[in-house]
Amino acid sequence: MSTARQKILIVDDEPDILELIEYNLKKDGYQVYTAINGQEGIAVAKKVLPDLIILDVMMPKMDGIEACRIMRAMPEFKNTFMVFLTARSEEYSEIAGFNVGADDYIAKPIKPRSLISRINAILRRNVQSDDQPENKLEISDLVIDRDAYLVFRKGEKTVLAKKEFELLYLLASKPGKVYTREVILKSIWEDSVVVTNRTIDVHIRKLREKLGDMYVTTVKGVGYKFEAK
Repeated sequence: MSTARQKILIVDDEPDILELIEYNLKKDGYQVYTAINGQEGIAVAKKVLPDLIILDVMMPKMDGIEACRIMRAMPEFKNTFMVFLTARSEEYSEIAGFNVGADDYIAKPIKPRSLISRINAILRRNVQSDDQPENKLEISDLVIDRDAYLVFRKGEKTVLAKKEFELLYLLASKPGKVYTREVILKSIWEDSVVVTNRTIDVHIRKLREKLGDMYVTTVKGVGYKFEAK
């Protein structure tokens, strides 16, 4: 997918930050739109339907957390990548961001080339998934076949229990995306009342025992993500 067809919306109340990010993203071939607060960001997003939205956490009128929460509830932004940008380093702000549907978290001060690399990597997730056969993921040295409920690592078959497989498939479907415990519970166990966070931890431990520790990463206080090494 060419970056020239990909649209990015930057929402930040600091003009210098907007200008810096906009310049570097345009230089890299992206179509770039800007807004200075959460309310304006939602309005612009509805008009241009960006592929990715960069949101500052602290803004007047409406902060990035609330703007992300509102947009995630809209069908047109269900699969839009959301990245938070903030100078705040407190763990609770990161947890709040991931809990409302953030895909990544980037701290200020901005390092342009590092930012571009992160954005490129996030947007490649869509390209990788488009190139994959439906119901089969090929990532790193793993082949995950959803139809057969089988996993092959370096060509060798690994048999997983049904929920272990579904958990792995969910995480691997978007490498690098952090899935909160709440999202995992709703996606894998639906509305079961007997499932707890401890259940997720046990299944993660079993996945690591069978596949090794290098695939599933714990994001402290938030959830888990799949790392394509």
